Amino acid sequence: RLLPGAANVNFIPMSRSIDRELRPWRLGAVLFSGFGLLALLVAAVGVYGVISYSFSQRAHELGVRTALGASVADTYKLVLGESVRITAIGITGGVLLALALGRLVASLLYATSAKDPLVIAAAAGVLLVVGIAASLVPAWRATKTDPMAVLRAE
Repeated sequence: RLLPGAANVNFIPMSRSIDRELRPWRLGAVLFSGFGLLALLVAAVGVYGVISYSFSQRAHELGVRTALGASVADTYKLVLGESVRITAIGITGGVLLALALGRLVASLLYATSAKDPLVIAAAAGVLLVVGIAASLVPAWRATKTDPMAVLRAE
């Protein structure tokens, strides 16, 4: 025998040995990811609600524009332009806040940056798409409004 007493040696795979040490970090990573996705969902619902409400309040105005000769493309361009402008202002503010406050959580991150451009761009892109989608419903409603009914209501 090369190693006396080798029968008493227990071999444990390295992955199982390290697993106990990494478990809290993995849990933290999963929780951070989950809370981040939840925050993105809440922000998307908020953007949709604000933009949809804003343009539903202006449905009468958009109907009058249609009655006075605005084309469907003009109505969509007006609504989408304002929606993108409002959403871009909100996204810019959010990105600036995320960059400014990112250093508070930087110590908790491993092998990534709190200012990761891919993550920030993905979140901004999702919110921009939601903002555009939120404006399509009121624009569609405005184009389907009967111009005579709008003028009679005036």
